[in-house]
Order: sequence, then C-alpha cells, then structure tokens
Amino acid sequence: MGIGLVLEGGALRGLFTSGIVDVLLENNIKFDAAVGVSAGVIFGTNLKSCQKGRGIRYNLKYSKNWRYKSFRSLLFTGDLFGAEFCYHKLPTELDLFDAETFREDPMDFYAVVTDIESGRPYYKKLTDGKYSDLEWVRASASMPLASRIVKIDGGKYLDGGISDSIPLRFMEEKGFKKNIVVLTQPLGYTKKPYKIMPLVKTIYHKYPNLVREVGQRHDMYNEQTSYVCTREKEGACLVIRPEEALNIKPTETDPAELQRVYDHGVMVGNKLLNEIREFIG
Repeated sequence: MGIGLVLEGGALRGLFTSGIVDVLLENNIKFDAAVGVSAGVIFGTNLKSCQKGRGIRYNLKYSKNWRYKSFRSLLFTGDLFGAEFCYHKLPTELDLFDAETFREDPMDFYAVVTDIESGRPYYKKLTDGKYSDLEWVRASASMPLASRIVKIDGGKYLDGGISDSIPLRFMEEKGFKKNIVVLTQPLGYTKKPYKIMPLVKTIYHKYPNLVREVGQRHDMYNEQTSYVCTREKEGACLVIRPEEALNIKPTETDPAELQRVYDHGVMVGNKLLNEIREFIG
C-alpha cells in the first residue's frame, strides 16, 4: 500500500518532530498515510498542509503569551494550552493554517484520541483542516489534568497517548508494511508509572476505564517501544529519534529552548536523510 508515517506525541518535545517535518518538506519526501498522537498531530498536520517552518514560527512568537500556554490559562480556561487561542484563533487569524492545501494533499492523515468512556483509542481521519478537524486535533493533545474533556459528535475524548502512544500497529493493520516512526524520546527510554494516580482517580472517578488506561500507560508505552525496536531490526520500519533526552518542560517559554529542540530535529533529520530516501525507495 505504500509508505506510512507514525508521529509520537510529547508536548513541546514535539518541536523535535516539527524539525523532522520541515526536513521532509524541504526534500519533497512524500507518504501515503500518516498517523499522529497529541503533539504528533499538531506538528504533523503541517506536513499535509505543506507549511515548512510554521510549527517553530508560531511557537517562538507566542511562547510567552498566556493565552497560548500558561498556568493562568489552566486556571481561567481549564486548559494549559488555551483551546480557543491554540486551535482556532491561531490557525485562522494569527498564523494561517492552509486548510485548502491540507484538503487537496493526497496523504491520508489520522489523529489518535482516547474515548474516555471506554478507555480505548479512536482513530479519526482528518479531511479538510477546518473547525471539526481542529477540534479532533485538540482532543488528541488534551492531556489529563491539564485539559478539559473534549466533546465531539456525542463522544468524550482526551489525549490519544493514553491509549495508543505509538500507533505503529494501527498503520500496519491499515496495510502499510513499511513505516517511518518518529519518536520524541531517545533509545533506551523507559516510562515510569504516574506518581499522580491518586489525583487522576479523584478527578476522573466517573470514568473508570480511563483511569485504568492512565494507570497502565507506562506498561503499554514500554511494550510499544519494544515492538518498534523489533520491527526496526526486521527492516519493517525506520525509526527517527532524538540522540539524547530533550529535557524540555511542557510549560517552557524560553525561545532559545524551543529553538534548541527544533534544531535537534532538523539535525537528526538531515543526518538520516539518505537512510530515509533509501528506505522509502
């Protein structure tokens, strides 16, 4: 069926992904389908809309704007990353998202969200880059405790990383036997159990399936990274990952730190460019 692209999340670690995306755009590297989780969706959409540089540009410009991300935003709106500002005002007024190119580009693009009633992942195909699509992007990136539950078409959703952090199997089940996987943690990273589970249980007591998935996420994530490494050794996927821990906070506002993570992505992308070209043929 062609070549697939899998984009892990990771809040502002996603700027590493943004750097990779820009290298792919600069070198006209195409995919037949892509799936993103959380920040992977946010920055991956710029690949389908063919907007090189957009991800780092608006992060640098609005990094200190409280409406973009701040504890003030969390206090007054319920979202650490302001929902209305980030997902509607920014792409439609301040740094325009090219919805027309997104719609016309032939690459299929899926966003992973977590259905909080069932605790299971749901894979939404984004089609036009307009309001509804942007709400699915918001849902995919809505971290527990740091975001409001997103209600769309009668469903309730949060961060896709809760239930499927690295959806390589999803792409393989769609028929894509060769995939490039972009991770935002270095080789050997192991996720630990959440220390804030008592608070998760209290806040989301009405959604026991969600609480279960959050509590088991570290096991799911570590199994998925193991599976990715296995498929990498078998030659079924090419993995692009940071060479070292990115060590950036979700609330980071220092433009130099944002640029550092993005530049690391550009460096790694260019370093692996020949391997990428060889892999996709």
